Amino acid sequence: MIYLDYSATTPVNESVLFSFNALNLEFIGNANSNHLLGINANNLINGATKQIKNLLKIDNCDVIYTSSSSEANNLALKGICLKYQNRGKHIITTKFEHSSINEVLKYLENIGFSVSYVESDSNGLINIDNLKSLLREDTILVTINHINSEIGIKQNIEEIGELLKNYSKCFFHVDMTQSIGKVSTNLENVDLFSFSAHKIYGLKGIAALVKKKKIMLEPLIHGGNSTTIYRSGTPAHPLIASLAKALRLSITDLDKNYQYVQKLNLYLQDKLKEITGIFINSNEYCIPHILNISVSGVKSETLMRALSDEGIFVSTKSACSDENSYSESVYNLTHDLERSKESIRINLSYLTTYEELNKFIETLKEILTKLR
Repeated sequence: MIYLDYSATTPVNESVLFSFNALNLEFIGNANSNHLLGINANNLINGATKQIKNLLKIDNCDVIYTSSSSEANNLALKGICLKYQNRGKHIITTKFEHSSINEVLKYLENIGFSVSYVESDSNGLINIDNLKSLLREDTILVTINHINSEIGIKQNIEEIGELLKNYSKCFFHVDMTQSIGKVSTNLENVDLFSFSAHKIYGLKGIAALVKKKKIMLEPLIHGGNSTTIYRSGTPAHPLIASLAKALRLSITDLDKNYQYVQKLNLYLQDKLKEITGIFINSNEYCIPHILNISVSGVKSETLMRALSDEGIFVSTKSACSDENSYSESVYNLTHDLERSKESIRINLSYLTTYEELNKFIETLKEILTKLR
C-alpha cells in the first residue's frame, strides 16, 4: 500500500493510540460529575487544555472541544453570526474554502445574512486592498482558511489579521485544519480558529474551536455546562488528552519534517514534469504537503480508482466534497473547467518515502498508457 492522502486523514500515531487506550481504562468517570472520579477526569481535561494553550501560545483563549473541524467551523460561523447579528449581517470569505464553511454560509444567506467574496490573484492569494474595500460598517465576520485543502495555497493570515485589528465590530475566523502541525503561525490577531486531531496523526472524533475569551458564541448544542458553556455533553476526556499529545508530537521536529516534505515535493514535481499532459496546479505559495495536478484527457475519478486498484491512494478533492462535482478550488485558480475535472490531490507526509514516490510514478505511467 502507498498512502498519499494525508490531507484527508492521517494514520494514528501508535503512542497517541496507546495513551488513549490507557486513559480509557484509568479514568472511567464522567468529567461533569462532582465525585472523585469525575474530578480526576476533569483534571485530565484541564491539563490537556493547558498543554494545548502552551503549545499554540494562546493563553488568552478558550478551547472548545468538538467532534470535528466541520463542527468547529459550524460553531464559529453560526455562533458568531447568531450572537452578534444586532451589529450587522455581512460576512466576507474567499472562493477557496472548505465545504464546512461554504455550506454554512449558504445557510446563513438563507436566514438573512449577506456574503461577499474577496478577489484573489493568479496564485490564489487574496487581494488585501480588495478585502479592505469590502469591509463595511455591518461586517461582523471574515472567515478565510489558512491553507486550502485541495491545492495547498497558504494565505497570509498575519497580514489579514493586522488589517482587521482596525475593525472592532468584525471577527476574524481561520480554518487551520490543514496548517496546525505542518507550519508555524502567529495567531495573535486571529479571533477564532479550528483544527482537528486526525489531520495530525491523532484520533478521529476530536477537534477544537479556539476563541479569544472576550468573544461570545451562540451554542449549537444546548443542554448545560460542560468543559465550556458553548458545547454541552459529556466530555470525551481520553480523546481530549489524545488531542493534546498529537499536537505536541506534531510540533516536535516541525521544521525538520517540513524541509523533508519540501524535498519530496520537488522530487515528485520533477518526475511528473517528465510525463506528457500533466499540469501542476499547486504553486510556490502552496505548502509542500499538498501537490495538486491535472492529467489531460483523464477524469479525476477514473484515475483515482485506477490507482486505488493498484494499492495507491490519492484523492480528487477534499474528502468532504461532493464526489460528482469538479474541483471548485482548481477552477477558481485556473479558470479551466477541464483541468478542474481532471485534477487529483497528492498528499505528502514525513512518513512518505522516495521509494513510494518512485512506485507511484511508475504505476501512474502504466495506467496512463492504458487509459490513453
